[in-house]
Amino acid sequence: MGKNTVLVVDDDVSVREVIRKFLERARHEVIEAETCAAAERLWRETRPDIAVFDYGLPDGNALDLLRRLRAFDDSIPVIVLTGYGSIDLAVEAMRLGAEQFLTKPAELATLSLLIERSLENRRNRQKQLAASCHKNRDNPDPFIGISDAIRELEHVARRVVLSNSPVLIQGETGTGKGVLAHWLHRNGPRAAEPFVDLNCGGLSHGLLETELFGHERGAFTGAVQTKTGLLEIAHKGTIFLDEIGDVDLQVQPKLLKVLEEKRFRRLGDVRDRRVDIRLIAASHQDMGALIRRRMFREDLYFRINTITLTTPPLRERKEDIPILVRGLLDGIQNDLGKGNLEFSAKAMQILRAYSWPGNIRELRNVLERAALLSTSQVLSEDDLHFDSPVEPDFGERGRIKTLDEVERQYIELVLSREGGRVERAAKKLGIPRSSLYYKIKQHGIGRANPIPRSGESALHG
Repeated sequence: MGKNTVLVVDDDVSVREVIRKFLERARHEVIEAETCAAAERLWRETRPDIAVFDYGLPDGNALDLLRRLRAFDDSIPVIVLTGYGSIDLAVEAMRLGAEQFLTKPAELATLSLLIERSLENRRNRQKQLAASCHKNRDNPDPFIGISDAIRELEHVARRVVLSNSPVLIQGETGTGKGVLAHWLHRNGPRAAEPFVDLNCGGLSHGLLETELFGHERGAFTGAVQTKTGLLEIAHKGTIFLDEIGDVDLQVQPKLLKVLEEKRFRRLGDVRDRRVDIRLIAASHQDMGALIRRRMFREDLYFRINTITLTTPPLRERKEDIPILVRGLLDGIQNDLGKGNLEFSAKAMQILRAYSWPGNIRELRNVLERAALLSTSQVLSEDDLHFDSPVEPDFGERGRIKTLDEVERQYIELVLSREGGRVERAAKKLGIPRSSLYYKIKQHGIGRANPIPRSGESALHG
């Protein structure tokens, strides 16, 4: 994370110089203005982390400036300095949103302490706002296991965790991309700042845009109040965009502008806002194929994949399954209030032999189902009911099916059970509707009948 930026507004050059030198020694970046007009321009262009205003300025005063600037961004704390201290003036300044009010000459140590406290208060407010945008989650370890694949992932992740560069996490559905994103934030340079996540899969252009960038009151029909976008909430922190391959083409250039210029514009606003974020993106899709099909911008892809991490599928780390089973089972038995559960040797053999098309997510589902339905502390092979319609094929019963065959048959079964309704089938499969349409086309499912457009509800008819 970079230095905090302090906007110092005072028409006395010598005062500004003293404050600037002191704050720079305290590892702050300082920008200066001597008038209300200059302060307003810098506030809009640079989006400082905190501001220190002298009350009396050549073209106005701090209270007038507060009214205008906080209408643009009310999250930036302001400290007002004045040589004309009075209770009425202090009350009015606080009413307008000033964080602190000091009479001049202010002691630099006191000013520095108030700046640190104000910045900490701001961080706490942003964390609370971020927490309201997503459910609280546990912090599982993304590197559980002994396989070469998981050890290599951990090795690369630990080398890049302290970077502020964008990260692209690729991997199949259910391999733990979100868990890895949380780990990168918790152990990175922005750990004390907000973590905000958004699954872009299936979101329309309009909904995605207003979620990311926010909107002004009256920006469109139904915009009855101003909405703060997730980018603003994530300021100084991390934003995790899951299924970034599904981002609408109209939104992609705006996202690119945020990454390149650190600026964006709310819907219905005419002014740019400055934001400092670290982007972590994830996708289970082949990004190169999306680029070739002109569904994803090449320039945005090059911007988001400065660092690429790949979460391995469970079938490539079979030796980790007993360890994962033990960890997941411990959590499940605690949630269910059951005693110590364990699997029989035969059941564990079946778990290790299964192909796990749904990866760790499917493994948890199978374990939870077994724990719920079994009346024994030792779970047997009879307690295992797999999400896939294809029974595990270990070789003694004929040819082992390929992953594509398993995936196709599973999708066909779920579509059949849901009466051909793609939206319901996608929800059941735990993937975005757009991803299911892609899979249907990829596997040629329902080729004899046209796949419905977004307004239709069923695969056939």
